[in-house]
Amino acid sequence: MFKSPRLRRPLVALAVAATALTAMVPAAQAGSRIPKAATKAETKVNIKGDNGDYYGYVKSSDAGNCANDRKVKVFKQLGSVQDPKSDLKIGTDTAEPNGDRYMWSIGNSGYKHGHFYAKVGKTSVCKGDTSKTIDR
Repeated sequence: MFKSPRLRRPLVALAVAATALTAMVPAAQAGSRIPKAATKAETKVNIKGDNGDYYGYVKSSDAGNCANDRKVKVFKQLGSVQDPKSDLKIGTDTAEPNGDRYMWSIGNSGYKHGHFYAKVGKTSVCKGDTSKTIDR
């Protein structure tokens, strides 16, 4: 590609330097004290209700980050096991302070009969959770 020695030498030197630097990075990281990621806070969600009106609570050891303002999805379970990817999402809400707890409520979903559960996804600082299935 480059037949001229004036261009080839600097390119070869650059390639050798880049290779040497990339070989040094893992060695430098191995000797450094990089802290491990902090443990994510436990989070729990439950579901209650009947007649199509579902609500529940989000609980966490880090309530400010993991319970308050947490998005909750409610599903109607279509098969014999919970499967949020294929079950019918019937509502969502955000958990808000209610006394010393954090409550969510989707109101009347119109789905009165079946198997239902709630789910909160994981975040960068909180674990996710799925409630037990309730039968109505």
